[in-house]
Amino acid sequence: MPMILNRRDLDFLLYEWLDVEALTAQPRFAEHGRETFDAVLDLSERIAEREFSPHNRRGDLEEPTFDGSSATVIPEVGKALRAFADAGLLAATFPASAGGMELPQVVGRACFAWFQAANIATSAYSMLTMGNAALLLEYGTPEQIDTYVRPMLEGRYTGTMCLSEPQAGSSLSDVATRAVRQDDGTYAITGSKMWISAGDHELSETIVHLVLARVVGAPPGVKGLSLFIVPKHLTSGARNNVTLAGLNHKMGFRGTTNAVLAFEGATGHLVQSEGQGLAQMFHMMNEARIGVGAGAVALGYTGYLHALAYARERQQGRPPAGKDPAAPPVPIVRHPDVRRMLLASKSYVEGGMALILYAAKLVDVGENVLLDVLTPIVKAWPSQWCLRANDLAIQVHGGYGYTREYPVEQFYRDNRLNPIHEGTDGIQALDLLGRKVLMNDGLRVLTQAISATATSSSSPYAPRLLAAAERLASVTARLWASGDADKALANASTYLDAAGHIVIAWMWLSQLDAAGDKEGAFYAGKRLAARYFFDHELPRVGPWLDLLESGDTLLLDLDDTVL
Repeated sequence: MPMILNRRDLDFLLYEWLDVEALTAQPRFAEHGRETFDAVLDLSERIAEREFSPHNRRGDLEEPTFDGSSATVIPEVGKALRAFADAGLLAATFPASAGGMELPQVVGRACFAWFQAANIATSAYSMLTMGNAALLLEYGTPEQIDTYVRPMLEGRYTGTMCLSEPQAGSSLSDVATRAVRQDDGTYAITGSKMWISAGDHELSETIVHLVLARVVGAPPGVKGLSLFIVPKHLTSGARNNVTLAGLNHKMGFRGTTNAVLAFEGATGHLVQSEGQGLAQMFHMMNEARIGVGAGAVALGYTGYLHALAYARERQQGRPPAGKDPAAPPVPIVRHPDVRRMLLASKSYVEGGMALILYAAKLVDVGENVLLDVLTPIVKAWPSQWCLRANDLAIQVHGGYGYTREYPVEQFYRDNRLNPIHEGTDGIQALDLLGRKVLMNDGLRVLTQAISATATSSSSPYAPRLLAAAERLASVTARLWASGDADKALANASTYLDAAGHIVIAWMWLSQLDAAGDKEGAFYAGKRLAARYFFDHELPRVGPWLDLLESGDTLLLDLDDTVL
């Protein structure tokens, strides 16, 4: 049975590369050490293997059903979520004052990767609940925290985020759901929300919806949005006026209900003050974007491990120089093209996992500017390139990979959602080039961090990384030289590709330095993957930057009637 994830790699990233034990010098983490970190990692691995992985296939084949009023999911989902909550993992990274363990975010992210790799659909219920609770812990009143956050962290309630609407999609400035002030201080919420993951089910006592809506009389655009807590059930136990109108039927990620919700004068509770909804929602959206990137890595990683195990066992063909048809076939891992696919996948998923954990550590050490500029890359790069690892896993399996008898086709379908939700990759590209590299001198902070690694490294790859980072900075300046946003952003997706590959090369150089000259197959594998990325992947950046530097306006100038 192939591994879900590679624990040896996680240990290397956490302890040999990121030195998470040093975080225990901070007062909030002082009660922890490697012993407690390892214990929670071990616990996560066990629960993921025993409670999440076994029903991953069933959840895909027997997707949630809608009977006209409510949604039903297979019973194993609820059992797994209870095991996760009972182990204290919902509250793992939360403060003790909220009932949490106060684990560092980086350790919590590594723990949750086990569940995302084992069963991305079931783990989504927990991911959304943790993000919802974190937002309310930041912005909610003490009463709201007691009423909603504590039950969520105990596993009694689940949570959602309700942003998209049928007519608006990702264009939040067009949100039409309205909120009417009531005499008792509550608001009546009316409107329709769509694509709501975990939007309805019977897995918890109630569901805490965080809803973006526009108070009647508020200005148009995002500045007029406010955030409301709209529970499925009122504190009296009665049903709120939130109705499940239907379920969306997805290509993958099928075990997570995806709902169309109708709010028909539902009782809502304002979070802080009116007009602050989008700013507050970004607390959960940014956490969800990192979570999406982490899920993409986990699915790509487990797909790679399945392909590697298959390639070592499957015997087929002979080397080109082997002319004797009577000679026994060889394991396909000996064929250069299979090795190419496996090595490419290894470079994507291990590089992606490094990026996810690095970003999580930035939360722990409070390096917010660097985290802000990296967040679009954290979301989008794994969603593209770790999905590529799933594509290659199918190819390694050959015809078998395209059948439902092997899990790699499901991993691909599940991962295909990640370039779409929580802001498409195109939206992340606009965010990166249009905002994040400009805000708070974000690009300078990023290039300085990359330069610090490159200048302290003795690796022959360091000058190549430094040159790529410096060229990215010069191209960025050229794009914005005229101040014309339409032209600057015309090829934003290409910019995201280039910046993402440079960042992953940075992750690989840093890992390479941590591996040093240590002996053994694991470290040799790290050096091999780093070599592959620098020799086969980083060269892609040159043509991407050439296109950007040329000022190409094809996508602005074309006549869309000819498409």
